[in-house]
This record gives sequence, C-alpha cells and structure tokens, in this order.
Amino acid sequence: MAPSPTSPLRTDRPGPLFLTWHDLTTATATLAHQVSTAGMPQVVVGIVRGGMIPAAWLAHRLENRDVRTVEVTRTTSDGINAAKSTVPTVRNPASLGDLTGLDVLLVDDIAGSGVTLAHTARMIHDLGPARVRTAVLAVNRANWTQSSDPHRGIDYIASLTDTWVVFPWEEQNER
Repeated sequence: MAPSPTSPLRTDRPGPLFLTWHDLTTATATLAHQVSTAGMPQVVVGIVRGGMIPAAWLAHRLENRDVRTVEVTRTTSDGINAAKSTVPTVRNPASLGDLTGLDVLLVDDIAGSGVTLAHTARMIHDLGPARVRTAVLAVNRANWTQSSDPHRGIDYIASLTDTWVVFPWEEQNER
C-alpha cells in the first residue's frame, strides 16, 4: 500500500490528546477524500464502539447508505491506557450480513497496535467481499508494535500521534 497523506494531530502536549468535534470534522474529511480517490465502497463497517461514529460520518460524506457494525475489542475498560487482552474478542459477527462480492470499508477510531483492525479485516475478508479497505481517524505510534510503518497495514489514516487519544464522545473527555 502506498503511504496515505495524513494531517498531524497536536502532539506537543504531554498526556492524553483530547480531540474536539472540529478535529473530527477535519479527520473525517481527510479520510473521505482518501477513500473516494481510490473508489467508493459499497458497504461501510464500523468497529463497535469507537468506530461507529466515524463510520457513520464517513458514510454520510461518501453518500453511502449501507452501514454495518461488528463488535471487536481488546481493551478491558474505558480508562486511559486501559489494559488489553491478547486476542480480540468478537461478538455477534452475524451483524455483518452478506458481504460476498462487495467493496467494504472497515472503520475504527484509533489503531494502537493495529491488532484489532487487522483481526477484523481478516474476519471480513473470510466472508468473501471483492475488496476490504481499512480506515482510522488516528494511529497512536507509541503503541504501534509492528515492524512496518502503519501505512503499510492500514489503507487510510487521517492522523498520526504519539500519545493516548480521547475522542469527544468518550466520558473521560470531561476534563
């Protein structure tokens, strides 16, 4: 995969990065441009919970009405720097429905290690779509454990950061 252009998030502050709705508007526009340049998906899938909002927002920007979700998680709680399980937990994979022959865009809010996104992409690939692409609002490079650059494993990345990211829909965003 060719590197995708990214817009930098503010990384000059210590501690978690608290994003605003304006930050998300910009990030979603960046992703929509990247995705549409490579062709419009037929289905947008959000990873529950964090990927639901960006998936819906992207679907609107891409004028796509087929939005689905699947619950895949590794974090064991909602706290900043929460512990992770070794293997992603998948709940209700049947919620994806029939993806045979379709162009699927898989969306999550953030990739830390990239394990959840990669696991979910493989699971979707096994359902027989014509194409599976991945998109995230941010990659936390501080947690990226893979030897390759995040752009090699994720198709579309809005921003790169080196710290924990707190999204506006998360309760702990109330500082």
